[in-house]
Order: sequence, then structure tokens, then C-alpha cells
Amino acid sequence: MNTRSRATLFLIEQLIVIAVFAICAAACVKILTSAYFTANESRDTSNAILIAENGAEVFKAVSGDLGRTAEILGGVPANVDGSDAAVVYYDNHWRNCGEENASFRLKLTGGSPEQRSELLSPGDLTVEKLTGEQIVAFTVVARRAVG
Repeated sequence: MNTRSRATLFLIEQLIVIAVFAICAAACVKILTSAYFTANESRDTSNAILIAENGAEVFKAVSGDLGRTAEILGGVPANVDGSDAAVVYYDNHWRNCGEENASFRLKLTGGSPEQRSELLSPGDLTVEKLTGEQIVAFTVVARRAVG
């Protein structure tokens, strides 16, 4: 009788240990999954900022010419909501691609006529997911070429 109760106690102890390990494993999986999604979001934000900075620098370098900006960045000139724009599409790995394979879009639209002057050419730059979620947005102003 004594050996039988020891075996039962041992089995109960083993079930408790297995249950504790299962709970710990579930917590670890949840933490790792959360870290994976946070890392992806952080990567997308970092790449969006880099792409936006490049777009702003090109826009300034060509004195606010949206057509040239699109050409240099590997995008296309477009008409967005009635105003001229430069649109560049990127895939999941932030490489230039066509619209059909795109996951992200850089959109640089010309500023409103009220914002423009003889010397300044403003533009609104956004980097967004194609689902519509905006990642980065700011206004960039280029000096117009004099001459």
C-alpha cells in the first residue's frame, strides 16, 4: 500500500510540473509573438522615415518639380485629388515596385495655391500602407529655381 501511494503522489507531482511548464510556455509564446509584431512595426516606421527623408531631399534638390521627383525616386507623376503628385510604390521589403505588388506608398503632392510663392514650392509628403494607415506625414518646402 505504501508503494502505491508513493506512485500516485509522484504522478500528481509530475502533472503539476507539466501544468506549470505549459503555462510558462504559453506566456513565452505570447511575449515572442508580441515582440515579433512590435519589431515589424518598428522596421516599417524606420523605413518609412528613411524613404520620406529621401523624398524630401529629392523634392528640394529639384526645386519642387514633382515630375522630376517621381522620376528620380522611381515612381510616377500622378494626379491625386485634383493636384499634381509624385507617387512611389514599395513592396514588403521596401524595394521600388509597381502598384500591383505594392504594400506601401510614398505620396508627395504639391501644396495649395495659397501656400505657393514666387520663391517657395511647398509639398505634402506622406508614407502610408496601401490599407490607408498613415505612417509618416509632413510638409516639405523647396526653393524654386531662380532664373
